[in-house]
Amino acid sequence: MKAIILVGGEATRLRPLAYNTPKAMVSVLNKPFLEHVIRHLSEHQITEIVLALSQHQQSIEDYFGDGSQFRVKLHYSIENTPLGTGGALKNAEKYLDETFLMLNGDIFTDLDITDMMKLHQSKKSKVTIARLPVDDPTGYGLIETDVNGRITRFIEKPGPNDITTNQINAGTYIFEPDILACIPPQAKFSIEHEFFATLPEKQEISAWGYDYSTYWMDTGTPEKYLQLHRDLLYGKSTCYTPPTTSLIGKQSQIHPTAEIHGPVIIGDNCNVEANVMLTGPVVIGSGCTIQSGAIIADSVIWDNTHIGRSTVVKSCVIANNCHLNADCIAQGSSLGDNVVVLNCCQLKSGSNILPGTLIEADT
Repeated sequence: MKAIILVGGEATRLRPLAYNTPKAMVSVLNKPFLEHVIRHLSEHQITEIVLALSQHQQSIEDYFGDGSQFRVKLHYSIENTPLGTGGALKNAEKYLDETFLMLNGDIFTDLDITDMMKLHQSKKSKVTIARLPVDDPTGYGLIETDVNGRITRFIEKPGPNDITTNQINAGTYIFEPDILACIPPQAKFSIEHEFFATLPEKQEISAWGYDYSTYWMDTGTPEKYLQLHRDLLYGKSTCYTPPTTSLIGKQSQIHPTAEIHGPVIIGDNCNVEANVMLTGPVVIGSGCTIQSGAIIADSVIWDNTHIGRSTVVKSCVIANNCHLNADCIAQGSSLGDNVVVLNCCQLKSGSNILPGTLIEADT
């Protein structure tokens, strides 16, 4: 079976983290998010994958190449203009000549793809949609099925009065290639609004739901991105085995008086100075400096970032090349690339700081 991953979106919900970084390349445990997805597919014997990209995402192709280092074969399907989820699928039609899996590019999941494929084959299904229960389904697509599991209704992003089930579209599908004939070529087309919503009316298309309840996270916002790291470092996903205490990268220097309370991951070429306290879950990227007396807890810090003396960082996501000076306090905030925070500044909880911003004491 082949797979196609939709990674061409602008990731507006993930800003300020994704202004300069495609969402597929956003760091998760110090590796691109997409690398985790590809490795999961490979474990389920999917070795040929199409990446549906926009024309401004060369960094993805530069990193993944032909896919051989990840034991897969990669194809790149480029959209010159945004085509929507269905249009992206149609744009890659030449690669999809057999049963294939389709995934949204911002979902991290433990889904048993092999078992889902068995159901798809046993039902002789044309379309199989993974679905799972959530507490609040209003932000997703609801999928109703009959007692046998056949899809009877699809409601995209329902209002509170339209909720009939808590089973949502989990963003992973198995298709037979002939369904591509239902999508017009070179047109903007939503697979959710314009295809799934009409499935119950298409009696000739056998459509089934595949129910599961293992780990799933839509990582589309900074808050959910941080929650993903908490979950992974506390062992809530079978796709990752967290360190019992800490995992230290190559050439990193940790002062003997630094306190590390795991789970903590530190990348390569970092310098953690005296009397620093790291309280997990914490992930620190490569090339970072954590100066003496700094306190970091429940946070993710990307590459080449400087945390100044006695600065406190809690429940934050800090992107690449940031510089927080001495005696700052940042709590519950998200900082884009190249943010500078001057001495003694305190960031208001919930702040989202745009890339390149200078935060002064009176800001």
